[in-house]
Amino acid sequence: MDYNTWEPVYAALLEEFGYGRDGDERARDRLAELVGTAETYDPTDLAGNGATVAIAGAGPSLEAEADRAAAAGLVFAASTAADRLEAVGVGVDCQVTDLDKTPETTRALSESGTPVAVHAHGDNVPAVERHVPSLELSAVVPTTQAEPTPPVMNFGGFTDGDRAAFLADHFGAAELVFVGWDFDDPDVDREKREKLRWAERLLHWLERRRDERFAVLDGRRDDIEPIDG
Repeated sequence: MDYNTWEPVYAALLEEFGYGRDGDERARDRLAELVGTAETYDPTDLAGNGATVAIAGAGPSLEAEADRAAAAGLVFAASTAADRLEAVGVGVDCQVTDLDKTPETTRALSESGTPVAVHAHGDNVPAVERHVPSLELSAVVPTTQAEPTPPVMNFGGFTDGDRAAFLADHFGAAELVFVGWDFDDPDVDREKREKLRWAERLLHWLERRRDERFAVLDGRRDDIEPIDG
């Protein structure tokens, strides 16, 4: 995802949720400071040069669909989906997180050499400052939703889950399969529901850009407000 393509969508997200661009930029810069001159993870081959990548969300259906994740070539897990898959014997190949939950899992994954895409945004600077220094930086892919400035990168996406999909797409995944995605989860709050709506829109945009149809959107497309571009 090129930033110039992403930026109009990012601007729409800022307006929708009332977030400030300056907050995201400060978070990006703070993450860059904490990484410093350390050699971070090179994500060039992250998607296995054409692998099928399971994008694991942390919805209630995850454990029931874990066998589909295990059958994929690689597994990219959103936040706590990594813990839950590990608990049922499915390893992950990358975790995508903004450090809001189970940062100890992110630390353990980084120490084992498993890549962790660590995201900084305007609301999570304290978590970034608290946890990034404890990570093995050679396994960290630092990311932002604002304009990227090295070493912090932007591959597109908004929530942990859809960022995982955009990350896999950016690095050449042949196919994306989705497990643990529950757009109609009744137990989420209003803000999370709106984020899920945007995640759905972003996946719809991504599948059109890839000329692919994601099964997770079957039966839903007619009700999705499309993103231009």
